[in-house]
Amino acid sequence: MNALAAVERFNAAFDAKDVDAIMRAMTADCVFEDTAPPGGQRHVGAAAVRAAWERLFAGSPDARFTAEETFHAGDRVVVLWHYRYTGGHVRGVDVFTVRDGLVAEKRAYVKG
Repeated sequence: MNALAAVERFNAAFDAKDVDAIMRAMTADCVFEDTAPPGGQRHVGAAAVRAAWERLFAGSPDARFTAEETFHAGDRVVVLWHYRYTGGHVRGVDVFTVRDGLVAEKRAYVKG
């Protein structure tokens, strides 16, 4: 599976808010850097990343990400997105690193 296909699989699970499927799309030693101020929080390893997804979805059950543009080069994929939640919205970008057909790292940035 190439990097773009791996991220598309991850994003489909993410859009469905299916934490089990998200984690199947990630490596066991995965890393997620979220957008928490001031510089984001780093979650390392499957248990920590799973807990971050569970908090995100529980805290914003009606929120929706919309991918605006996606491009890739080698093992890197960049997704520009729009996130709508009750009471507002933000735009941002995710930078993914893919290893062996799975997401190894997802770093998220928000437009400020």
